[in-house]
Amino acid sequence: MSVSMPQKRYYRQRAHSNPMADHTFEYPVCPEDMDWSQLYPEFFSDHQSTQKAAQVEFADIGCGYGGLLVELSPLFPKKLILGLEIRVKVSDYVQDRIRSLRAAETGSYQNIACLRSNAMKYLPNFFSKGQGLVYTNTDVEEVHLWMVKHFSEHLLFTRVPDAELVDDVIISRLGTCTEEGKKVQRNGGKNYLAVFRRVEDQN
Repeated sequence: MSVSMPQKRYYRQRAHSNPMADHTFEYPVCPEDMDWSQLYPEFFSDHQSTQKAAQVEFADIGCGYGGLLVELSPLFPKKLILGLEIRVKVSDYVQDRIRSLRAAETGSYQNIACLRSNAMKYLPNFFSKGQGLVYTNTDVEEVHLWMVKHFSEHLLFTRVPDAELVDDVIISRLGTCTEEGKKVQRNGGKNYLAVFRRVEDQN
């Protein structure tokens, strides 16, 4: 039985959404209250605590049409990867895309999921302190400089030197597999990238 993939033309929406505008979102009170089994059913059994069984290790904030999620899924099949997207139609597309991929390839793409949410407001409701590295990627130099400045000045983060990122499989894909990354390549633009890690507590 063939599985039809969702068509982007039916999910088109403005490129940006105001994160400060009023939206209706569902979110847990704290990370411990989040039921991840609904998003990743293959990773959770009825006899396991969801918190002990698995944790999201990759989060794509502003995941767009899910290109990076789909690219990373087979590279890290044992790690849970979550996309967060604020736009209604776009997040609907990613969710439908993941359902179609799972149906087309049994056992594959079980480790990726997408939620519609506002990361600026609700990120701490989903993730505990210190869950993972932070990759920043944009084609707007001013935005890149703003992010680098604020992460660098923050006491909880330190920038990862470029020398440590040479063999990072994610780096090479950030500017090539996303909708925006492909657009920048076609137009001869440039992607600006930086990676930060959390500084461990001193006491």
